[in-house]
Formats: sequence, structure tokens, C-alpha cells
Amino acid sequence: MTGLFDELKIRGVTLRNRIAVSPMCQYSCVDGMATDWHLVHLGSRAVGGAALVFTEATAVTPEGRISPQDLGIWNDAQADALVRTVAFIREQGAAAGIQFAHAGRKASMRRPWDLPGVVPESEGGWARVGAPSAIPFSDTFLVPHEMTAGEIADVTAAFVAAARRSLTAGFDVIELHGAHGYLLHEFLSPLSNTRTDRYGGSFENRTRLLREVVTAVRAVWPETHPLFVRISATDWAEGGWDLPQSIELSRALKQLGVDMIDTSSGGNVATATIPLGPGYQVPFAEAIRRDAGIATGAVGLITDAEQAEQVIQSEQADMVLLARELLRDPYWPLAAAQELGQNIAWPAQYLRAGPKGAPRRN
Repeated sequence: MTGLFDELKIRGVTLRNRIAVSPMCQYSCVDGMATDWHLVHLGSRAVGGAALVFTEATAVTPEGRISPQDLGIWNDAQADALVRTVAFIREQGAAAGIQFAHAGRKASMRRPWDLPGVVPESEGGWARVGAPSAIPFSDTFLVPHEMTAGEIADVTAAFVAAARRSLTAGFDVIELHGAHGYLLHEFLSPLSNTRTDRYGGSFENRTRLLREVVTAVRAVWPETHPLFVRISATDWAEGGWDLPQSIELSRALKQLGVDMIDTSSGGNVATATIPLGPGYQVPFAEAIRRDAGIATGAVGLITDAEQAEQVIQSEQADMVLLARELLRDPYWPLAAAQELGQNIAWPAQYLRAGPKGAPRRN
């Protein structure tokens, strides 16, 4: 029976366990550049025993940032700024992952701890944001313009350029952010995509951009390197994107070379009611894994070791991706191993502390 601390091999990457650090925005960049904050924040989670450490949502274009303080990879200097962090993560025995993102109609917003609202151009924001259709997320967001076919092609090219830079920077895994109401998700959902061209209307058309991005990225991302896609399995809203469509999409993405579906939900409908609770999104990961025949990652209020172990042992998902719990405790994997009776290596620098009850070195 597979458990939380068993290895997972995906293409040429072997992960030391089934725990990943979910992408978590830090809103701590200037002009998209990673700083020492990212080295310490991400590096601490690698020291803490996670197998795969993802950067926050990393914008592939300047206007694709959620906020002016987002991480970016639209130029070579930004990739160079990530090299030190990537190297440190890998030195600790973890794999380094990067999540590519474009915020679409949810761009140019203030950080969570600032006053809410749109960031004006005078404060570093941008007045024009693009989306599949000219439908704002809510009345507190900018009204986007409907992207032209040329602008859509430019976005795909930006994802490809980001993949090339990420390879040079030393990343092991790419994840494409197709969830939470950002651009790729906006194209998927009929609630945000009312186009009448080849990118709107039918399921095939609404999924076209994501499939094109996957195909283009996979063409430049080595066969030895895994490619993940994060999706929102449902909009939690009538007439929107839903689980059956997610399963059908996942089947198609598997054929295009995607290795894992990181399965989240929501984020595209401001008025959606989401029934939050421990592991509330795990059933989506389980259904996609079973019905689409592709590996999945489970996310969403996974907080304790027994819960995470059960997800893996019951084959509901192949990995768990933790966010808030790893903000609270970067060393959660080490504590979880002890709780589950697993003997995993602690960093040599920490051996004098070690697991509670273990022999200590002077």
C-alpha cells in the first residue's frame, strides 16, 4: 500500500515523498524580481522535508500579474534572480517547481493586506487588462477588454518563453495555472467566456487556449521534466465549468503530455457559495484520477498527517499539496513523519534536536 512518505517517480524526477508546497503568493517583489524573502520562504519548506516546492504564481507577462508585487518570469533578469533559490531547494533534496500564471481580468489589484481595490497607474498598476470577454470579475475589478486572436497568440508565446527561462534557471517541474478565475480558467468557463470565435462557445473551443499552451510548453520542456496543470474542477455555479468537463479536459491534457492535474476549485464567480471543510476538494482529485486515468494532486484544508496519509493510501490522489498549513509550520513534513512512525532524514544541522523522543547528539 502506497503511503505519504513513499517516493513518487514522474518522468525523470523522483520525489522523496508525496508532499508538495502549493504555490502561495507572497506579494514581495519589485518589478517581478525574486528577493531574499523567496530564498528563505521557499528554502525553509525544502529544509522542512517537502518533496516538491513550488514558487508562487509567477507571471509570464507584466500585465499578467495579480498585483504589482507579484513574482515574474517575463525577462532573463527575473529568471537569474531565481537561480540561487532553485539551487538551495535542490541542495536540500527537494525538487524545484514553478507555477506559470496570467491573471487575466483579475489583474492590477492591491495586495491582501493593503486597502482593497484596483491599483491605479499612478501607483504602479495598469489600466488595461485582457480576458476572453469584456466581463469583469465583480464591480470592484477592472472591466477587461476582449482579447484579440493576436493577443491570445502572444500569451502562448509568453508561456513558452517562460518555460525556456525556467529550464535555464534549473527548475524541475512546471505547473500551468488554469484555476482560480485567472486567464486560462476564464477561457474554460462559459460564465467568463462568451466569445463566438474559435476560442469560445463549444467545449473544444473554450479549452483551446489551455491545450495550445500545454502543447507549446511541452514542445520546449524536456521529456525528462514533469508538467502539471492546476485546474478548478468546478466554478461552484450553475451553468459554469464543472467536474464532468474537468474530467474530459484532463483526458485531453494527458494525451498532450501533462503528468498531473493539481485539482482545486472555485475562484471564477465572485458570488459562488463554496462548502468549505477539511479535504473538501479531495473528491474532485479522486474522480479525475479514476475517470481520466491521470495522476492528481489534492489540495484544500489538508492539515494533519493522518488525513494526508489517508488521501494517498486510499488512492484518492498521488500527492497532497499544502499551503496554509506550511505557512504555519515549514517543518510539517518532519512532524508528520514522526506522527506516522516513518523514519526520514532530518537536516544534519538539526540532528541535535531531532524528532521528539529520539536519541540526541551533542
